[in-house]
This record gives sequence, structure tokens and C-alpha cells, in this order.
Amino acid sequence: MSENSQFRFGAATGVGSMPGGDAREAAKTVTGTFEDFPFLPELPARGPGADMIGRTAGLLVELYARVEPSGWRLGDRPGRDTKRARSWLGEDLDALEEFTQEYEGPLKVQAVGPWTLAANLELRNGEAALSDAGACRDLAASLAEGLRLHLAEVRRRIPGAQLVLQLDEPSLTAVLRGRVKTASGYRTHRAVDRQVVEQTLRDLVGTHTAGPVVVHSCAPDVPFALLRRAGAAAVSFDFSLLTERDDETIGEAVEGGTRLFTGVVPGAEGPLSDPAGSVMGVRTLWRRLGLAPGLLAEAVTVTPACGLAGASPGYARTALAHCARAARSLADNPE
Repeated sequence: MSENSQFRFGAATGVGSMPGGDAREAAKTVTGTFEDFPFLPELPARGPGADMIGRTAGLLVELYARVEPSGWRLGDRPGRDTKRARSWLGEDLDALEEFTQEYEGPLKVQAVGPWTLAANLELRNGEAALSDAGACRDLAASLAEGLRLHLAEVRRRIPGAQLVLQLDEPSLTAVLRGRVKTASGYRTHRAVDRQVVEQTLRDLVGTHTAGPVVVHSCAPDVPFALLRRAGAAAVSFDFSLLTERDDETIGEAVEGGTRLFTGVVPGAEGPLSDPAGSVMGVRTLWRRLGLAPGLLAEAVTVTPACGLAGASPGYARTALAHCARAARSLADNPE
């Protein structure tokens, strides 16, 4: 974390997913909108292997997954689903490389984190990997090695980029609270010990030594303190889900140097307020916490509330541009 405290994040970026299936169009939109903090777009509308779980399963080393009617299940060898996931990722990297020639600056790459992966990947018996502590360890180790290789490939293609790794953990709170359903749907898997969750994340964060790690969750009750202890340089969340009981942990996170990726622009279609209105809640939070307004631009990156896969292409473009304008409003008028 200390080496990342001087890292220059951009003022605004996206969460990850985009609508449609055209990798070049998505890369063009993202790089054109966020000139100082683009990200590698994900296009889940293309089908299995482009979805969040399948895309990350395709990165695993010596573990393979295939699509079953119930979801993604670990298997013995790479099949067509793994190949499809890797092919689409290659297509996405080709497109991003095309639109980031000579780019120098932060670039965000997303993957599903170890706990959301364990909650959503099935073992051969149909139960979530989460049900087996050994399987969770194997999955985390495989993911760490897969991400190391993936980030090295991104660095080779875009050598001027300073890579930011985003771990998507929407199931993390459910894992901690024992709310992940079993295959039957009648019971839930027992809660995983918080220290085990924290240590697994810390180990994974530690493998990305070349840049900061941000953890994203658009679920309620994001465990800010746990993520900070695990070494996350930033936490990405749906700002509308915050409550005043989160104030203390957020204040401690900011004072400890953790950056906030505040999801203030709705991911779903609908009218948008003016850019200043979109970040009004962030300014209000700052005043409530007694933090210096001058810290805002140093501590906040503006994003949509969640991914934009379910939006129309037109709204997705508008929402991303709105994030950039809202971030400028925050910087120009922090009070």
C-alpha cells in the first residue's frame, strides 16, 4: 500500500462491463471518454465465456471450467467454453491495444476476486467451491498465477500503462455472513472466517506488486475495514447504498490513504442530474466526516454505480461521459 500511496489515479473511470458485443467500439468509447484512466471493457452480452465468472475462469492456471445448466463447473481439461473465454479476452486486448498506442498512465483491468469466484464456481458434485476449504485455496492460487500472466500480457501490449487491478467481489458480504445458497437452494453455506477471507485477499493483492489493487462490490455493506487491512489501495462501491453507520470506517479508510471509487452515476437507464448534482452526496459525506475539501480530488475517483452491461449503448456512452464531467465538477468546486 505504501508504494501505491503516490500512485496517480485518474479522476473518473468505468466499472468494467459494457453493452453489446463489439470490442473495438467499446474500446474506442472507453479510451475516448477516459483519456487519463481507461479500462479494459467486458462484453458479457456475447454469451458464456464473456460473462464475469466465465471470463475469469478462462484465466485460471491448471484449473478449467465448463458451462452446465446450473452455471460454471470445474472440470478436468480445457474445453470449448475455456477456449471461447480466452478467445474473447484476446479480442478485447487487441481492441484496447489499438486504441492505446503511445498511452502512458493508469489503466484498469478487472477480474472476479477469489471469494466471489468460490461462491459461483461449482465443484464436480454441483456444490459451490466455497463448500470446500481446500478447493478455495486451490482456486485462489490458480487465480493469482492466472492474473500474473494476464497482467504481464497487458503490460507487453501497452508498455506505457501503469496497471490497476480491480477484483470484483459482489458476493463477498454474502460469503462473510453465510448467505450463499447451497445447490438445493434450501440451505446456505456456513460463513467463512473473516481472517481466512482477509488473508486470502491479502495474498492475492500481494501478487500484483507493480501497481495498486481496487476491490469492487456494488452490494450493500461493503467490508471497508477488512479490505483496507487486506491491502486494497482503493474500494469501489455503489454510493447510494452507503448509510451513516459506514461513516467511521470510510473516514478511517480515507485518512489511511485508501482511495474511494464512488459509484454515483446510475448503471440503469434513467434521467441524469447535472454533473454537480451527481457528486453532491460525496461533498455532503466529506463535510459530515470533517475532511478537508481539498482532499476530495486526491481521494475520490467517480464511476457508475455498477457495470453497464444491461444499459443501452447510448446510455452507456452518456453515463461514462457524465462520470468524467462530474469528476471535473468535484475538482473545480470541492465545497
